[in-house]
Amino acid sequence: MIQNLNHNRLLRYAGLFTWVVIGLPLLVLTISHADLAVPDPEESVLFGSALRAWLAWGAFGFCYAWLTRGLGERRIGALDHMLVVLLTGSAIAISYYSQSGLGSILLMVVACVLPWLMPVWLGIVLLVVCEFVIVPVYMRGLQFSWLEAVLQASLYVGFTGFAFVTGMVARQQAQSRDEQRRLNSELRATRALLAESVRVNERTRISRELHDLLGHHLTALSLNLEVANHLTDGVAQEHVHQAHTLAKLLLSDVREAVSRLRDDDAIDLGATLRPLAENVPTLRIEMDMPEPFLLDDPERAHVLLRCTQEIVTNAVRHAQAEHLWLRYSLADDDVRLDARDDGRGAEITTIGNGLRGMRERLAAYGGTAEIETSTGRGFHLRLRLPLSAPAERVARAAQGARVVPRAGAQS
Repeated sequence: MIQNLNHNRLLRYAGLFTWVVIGLPLLVLTISHADLAVPDPEESVLFGSALRAWLAWGAFGFCYAWLTRGLGERRIGALDHMLVVLLTGSAIAISYYSQSGLGSILLMVVACVLPWLMPVWLGIVLLVVCEFVIVPVYMRGLQFSWLEAVLQASLYVGFTGFAFVTGMVARQQAQSRDEQRRLNSELRATRALLAESVRVNERTRISRELHDLLGHHLTALSLNLEVANHLTDGVAQEHVHQAHTLAKLLLSDVREAVSRLRDDDAIDLGATLRPLAENVPTLRIEMDMPEPFLLDDPERAHVLLRCTQEIVTNAVRHAQAEHLWLRYSLADDDVRLDARDDGRGAEITTIGNGLRGMRERLAAYGGTAEIETSTGRGFHLRLRLPLSAPAERVARAAQGARVVPRAGAQS
């Protein structure tokens, strides 16, 4: 069963197990000073300290359980940072109230999850400071000299550093796994677009072959049979007439088949774009698009795919969003994409390479990209991709979702 747990849950359960084990010495301490029948002031003080240590132990467990829920799968907020302070403070309080090094052991548990909750340098500074804050406990409670107390704290700093690196490695592995899943989703979407493009090209080739070869020969056959019909009489003329009728019927069937192939000559953008919303564990993506969502031009379909990929990448890497809403629509002769996330946002002063590349792709086809964002309010992008050159008009089909450029249009 343990083999089926990921890094996040293993760290969570291992930390909770250590927290429970640390509670055993506190329980013994509480029981040893529980006899209040003897009015001993010193005994009462020790009992009060044991109770405070017990309360600090409970606060540590609550904070740890709260902070490690969905570790690596949710956005870290101000409340989490406050609980980190309370978590480390509880560990220090346990050492002071129990006059032992139990808090230093719990700080090693804290070290395993700090890489997930704050920047690396800040986590290292916090741990080192907390370990040396406990130095007076070693001197007063364990009767160490100041040199021995400093050495003891340094020893725990080494242990804590090892635990911190272990947590950082686990976080990096989890991020690499998530990145591989996201790249796999992009690869599947690109493969779906390639398969759709190949299908469209093959249907176009087949329709052209049917029209140019069979259509030409059947037309010639029909004309010859019509001439033969005028040159014959009697029973032979009747058979020639039937052959002429069948030739015209076959020519009509070929034309209908070519028209049907032409009508279905479109890329299914729904099958192409939906894989991008799969296997992104840190981001919930909701897509709203017409059904069916078909597009004739493979190049414009490729632009829409790349723009969607860039939006998803930005939401995961930079915005640190938990939700992303993508709404596709068809308006006049444009494809519109309205993208919005609940990330941290930013005050944009310069456009990054990703957004610049998106604008360049759209501009190559006369499209535009509008960006709205501010700190704490997420990103909102409005993309417009024309389906044809300005001088051309487009018509809709397939329940208003399929877009078919007029014959002779160039993309």
